Amino acid sequence: MIETMLQVSFTLFGVAIVIALYRIIFGPSLPDRVIALDMIGVNLITAIAIVSVILDTKAFFDVILILAVLAFISTIAFSKFIEKGGVIIERKRDD
Repeated sequence: MIETMLQVSFTLFGVAIVIALYRIIFGPSLPDRVIALDMIGVNLITAIAIVSVILDTKAFFDVILILAVLAFISTIAFSKFIEKGGVIIERKRDD
């Protein structure tokens, strides 16, 4: 029973990733695309966690942690890019 529920949820997360890919390709605006990219990151993390439960291993926990940090940092970088037009902005010095 649990195995069937895990497989169904894994399939549904796969469908959600495909829908988010559609939003990235045909999104009406750049913020919609950034949110869809973040959604793919979250769904990918949960899919890896489901695979970890199905395989009954803890080997994927490091991958989940690294992917979560990278998804968070990329979302912040994209948001800053949308807001200010650049990720790294040089400041003028007062000499």
